[in-house]
Amino acid sequence: MPPENGAVRPALDELASLLGERLTTDTAARSESAADASYHLSGPPDAVAHPHSTDEVSRILAVCHRHRLPVIPFGAGTGVEGGVIAPHGGLCLDLRGMNHILALHADDGDCRVEAGVRRKQLNRHLHETGTGLHFPVDPGADATLGGMAATRASGTEAVGYGTMSDNVLGLTAVLADGRVIRTGTRARKSAAGYDLTHLLVGSEGTLAVITEVALRLAPVPAAVSAAVCPFPDIEAAVECVQRVIGAGLHPARCELLDEVQMDAVNRYAGLDYDVLPTLFLEFHGSVDLVAEAAQSAGQIAGDLGGGSFRWATEGDERDRLWQARHDGYYACLALRPGCAGYVTDVCVPVSQLATCIERARAELAGSDLIAPVFGHVGDGNFHVVILFDPDSDTQLQEARRLGELIIDHALALGGTCTGEHGIGVGKIDALRRESGDAVDVMADIKTALDPHGILNPGKVLAPRA
Repeated sequence: MPPENGAVRPALDELASLLGERLTTDTAARSESAADASYHLSGPPDAVAHPHSTDEVSRILAVCHRHRLPVIPFGAGTGVEGGVIAPHGGLCLDLRGMNHILALHADDGDCRVEAGVRRKQLNRHLHETGTGLHFPVDPGADATLGGMAATRASGTEAVGYGTMSDNVLGLTAVLADGRVIRTGTRARKSAAGYDLTHLLVGSEGTLAVITEVALRLAPVPAAVSAAVCPFPDIEAAVECVQRVIGAGLHPARCELLDEVQMDAVNRYAGLDYDVLPTLFLEFHGSVDLVAEAAQSAGQIAGDLGGGSFRWATEGDERDRLWQARHDGYYACLALRPGCAGYVTDVCVPVSQLATCIERARAELAGSDLIAPVFGHVGDGNFHVVILFDPDSDTQLQEARRLGELIIDHALALGGTCTGEHGIGVGKIDALRRESGDAVDVMADIKTALDPHGILNPGKVLAPRA
């Protein structure tokens, strides 16, 4: 059951003595931290805390544990599954002030940052210090790295560089009762005990509050080439991806946008691409390797009926290309001003991707709602943004129905209900359909680490009776 928080005032009084003006009950501040980019809403938290150190987070959680006050960690608020809403009130723990880069080991290709450091901030620092390194996990939004670890974020470069699971070496985290633990080392492998790092990565703030993240960095490639190629249909585009990967060409980015999404991107970004299913590809490596991969990919696309590649090799041109892709969600919303987006993502084996997308599109074609499809096809992950009138309960229910059908198709094809967005409040039932009794084991772990259920209650797991 959700924790009781009847003792809010004593807890807030104690926290106020600890944090002073960095604890606020201001209405605007509470409202700002009560939502993410999703349609999921709740009332505001009772207060917002702005800690400056792991030690402060430890002392805050000790107070909240003692008073049974719910705690909701907050980063940039860019999630899409309601992971930061406060359905039971409580304390929003805003970690954006913990934004220091703590250590950089260029020779070993790793760094350690506080949870509030943003992805672009880290990459600017790596560029300005001349390391020749970058952090490649790119979910599009300028999210905090602590939030990206907590949600096991992914993004456009996952096919080339992996997800947060592949790039987090260790964590500093605060448990529900205030204990601080440090997981992992700077070594590239370990056989020492339980893998607590990857237990916490993706736990969405329900098992601990992540305050520091140790990250693997990647060399900046000597050459980069990006391309856009239209295809007559989804099947041909997905087959092109399979052949490109099967030929050992190793794209760093591999994105598919259906014709509805391409129309939205053209309108929103002022572009003139063909309104057809379209691949966005990018290759990284040496000058010769990139040129060879680009030529081979073009031949494969041509064999499958793909149009001519439009290449972008200069930085500004590539940035504009990928910004259009990253603006995909806002381009969708612009198709129907005043609408909200019911966002879902699923992931299936790449061999099943075309089938899953076509099943999803068949369901969408039978609805009156507009729903563009796009995704990271190199690893079998795609997204659907179902546009609905937020004032229409009928349209919301239709969007939910479609989202559940898309999940069911993915599960039937050996996939997962979410490739990167997480569970939050929106996919709790889907997690049970996917994992069955394993969810009960997850609940046992939750109870062991958070016996009073104060950490981000109502997310990932249904409350136990």
